[in-house]
Amino acid sequence: MSSVSEAACSYAALILHDDGIPITAEKIATLVKAANVSIESYWPGLFAKLFEKCDIENLITNVGAGGGGAPVAAAAPVAAAGGGGAAAPPAAEEKKKEEPEEESDDDMGFGLFD
Repeated sequence: MSSVSEAACSYAALILHDDGIPITAEKIATLVKAANVSIESYWPGLFAKLFEKCDIENLITNVGAGGGGAPVAAAAPVAAAGGGGAAAPPAAEEKKKEEPEEESDDDMGFGLFD
């Protein structure tokens, strides 16, 4: 049930943002009630507090940015501050590495439809 509540509050917040209306707990609750979805009373308040502190536009545009890039970005300034030109050669070596070619069905001696 909580995933339905979370989805309903998320959609309500997106609707409010799209219309340029400030996101508040009362407005989220009103939209969810209008959609005839029953949720626990604390969900609208949680989502309203979340969007007070987070920029919803930033969340929407960076949805695919993922967690893999953050450690690399954090490591780059440390390397640049400590060694100057030492950070450049490892990056060049990584570019030179080639991915191993995938084996084809011919190499295994059989095919998918044999």
